[in-house]
Amino acid sequence: MRKPGPGAVYNSRIPEMQISWPSGRVQKRLLRLALPFLLLIFACISDVFLLGADWNASEQQLAQKIAAATGPGAMALDMVNRSSLSNKDVGDINSGLRAQLNALGVQFVKPAQAASSVQVSLSEDLHNYVWVAEIRQGSGERSVAIVSTPRLEPKMYVHQTAPLTIRKIPLWSQEQRILDLVSLDVNGIPLHLIVLSPEQLTVYRFQDGRWQQDQALAITHTHPWPRDLRGRLVLSKEHMFEVYLPGVFCQSSATAPLTLSCQESDDPWPLGSANLNLSSFFSPTRNFFTGVLVPGISNQKVAPRFYAAAPVLREKYTLWLFTGVDGQVHLLDGITDQVARLGWGSNIASVKTTCGAGWQMLAVRSGDFGSDSLRAFEFPDRDPVPVSQAVDFDGSISALWPEPGGSTAIAVSQNSETGKYEAFRLSITCGQ
Repeated sequence: MRKPGPGAVYNSRIPEMQISWPSGRVQKRLLRLALPFLLLIFACISDVFLLGADWNASEQQLAQKIAAATGPGAMALDMVNRSSLSNKDVGDINSGLRAQLNALGVQFVKPAQAASSVQVSLSEDLHNYVWVAEIRQGSGERSVAIVSTPRLEPKMYVHQTAPLTIRKIPLWSQEQRILDLVSLDVNGIPLHLIVLSPEQLTVYRFQDGRWQQDQALAITHTHPWPRDLRGRLVLSKEHMFEVYLPGVFCQSSATAPLTLSCQESDDPWPLGSANLNLSSFFSPTRNFFTGVLVPGISNQKVAPRFYAAAPVLREKYTLWLFTGVDGQVHLLDGITDQVARLGWGSNIASVKTTCGAGWQMLAVRSGDFGSDSLRAFEFPDRDPVPVSQAVDFDGSISALWPEPGGSTAIAVSQNSETGKYEAFRLSITCGQ
């Protein structure tokens, strides 16, 4: 489920090497000789960038596919940008596509007057821009037209000293496995802890300078748990909280003293924080999600089987990352499934903060002797950029879930020396 990161390789400086610079007269002569070649190079670079911004061939290709499906006539056209293209590029593509369709006999009208409606989504993967046109004619079935064009612009990321810091705050430790934990805070101070273990749910309150047990609620189930058990604890509006376990769903009462009612269930588990409405079905006999999404990411209703999922919110859409059981990370935007090998482990979670781009992805990587580390990333495009130093754990991370507010996360690891399970709150601060 996890892969170690690659080691660093470098060459040291050769101390005997000396660099001498030519005299001023020679420098001027060399500059006069080199100037024509420099101008030629700059001209070639300019031509490359102009070619990279020429969308005519792709516009013509997509227009022909759309017109082949709709024929000439009245059309309502809408365009959605789910890529890293600038507003200027999107405007140019929109204008160019409309011109191409006009030449094929299409007239653009309001949706109420249209014989056909077309929504064009501009997406991308690691190597190409992918344009997807969803075509509807009256009450007929939907058809899809797709074109792709290479991404010619160079990627230039400036790697600076990591500007963000991950704070790892200890919350609780115990001998029994911790599946999930919720901290109920008042003014940022934890006053109650709800700890989910394989066979019970325990409520603690902070009193007289220490944690004291309030209640222990048994979790009833008729089938044995899978070997690598996972569970999710979620606060609820109708109840105090809900518990998701493989093949089992539990609800608490709304008021104290709490009671817990459990039943066999295949209800989907919520993904991400509470304000993002996406769930997936969990395999009752294994430790991963089946990939069936509810309600889905736009038109994508199924993802590859995965261990964890986390969102990154964009201006007009949400990019979801899935750590697949195939060892790859899948990026779904509602149209495309981009695949990348990032060397991450199976656990990821995203948090919404006031730092950097506003959303950071927390990803786990395995280290030496069974100890994991965790680092924050941002996605200015579709490639992750590290924005924090790695935070080390004293063992392997077995659970990583976002907290209800979405600005922090809970990580659970098993200490390799003591064998105890330890729960931490992870938060991100701006600056080091």
